[in-house]
Amino acid sequence: MLAEYVEAGGKYLGICMGAYWAGPWYFDLLENVDVVQYIKRPSADIRRSYGTTAKITWQGQSHNMFFYDGCTFVGNNFEVIAEYANGDPMAVIQGNVGLIGCHPESEQYWYSKKFLQNKWHNGTHHKLLLKFVDNLVNR
Repeated sequence: MLAEYVEAGGKYLGICMGAYWAGPWYFDLLENVDVVQYIKRPSADIRRSYGTTAKITWQGQSHNMFFYDGCTFVGNNFEVIAEYANGDPMAVIQGNVGLIGCHPESEQYWYSKKFLQNKWHNGTHHKLLLKFVDNLVNR
């Protein structure tokens, strides 16, 4: 049902678990792309599941974005918007499907742990998300 909606022109935005759901084991919305745990990748800089920040590059700009066992995308037939520190895709668009492994929607209270407090993005990641959605919707 969802695949038919997307195929007919509907848009799908998946962030973290929503990005996993777009993969072949769930909604199967992607062509020749596997959605996998970033922490399981051989060169991942984060090796276990916990709330932290991941070093990413979003269209050429470096950020520390909230991460909690997010995914990456294996394949090459998509537009890469952002990458993890190891070069794996973190945010991609394929047709009517936009997927993000980290959490640009994160709120300040997500950063309440002492080791995260200085990583709060002051809303800049919300602006990145808005541009991402605008890019997806206006295709």
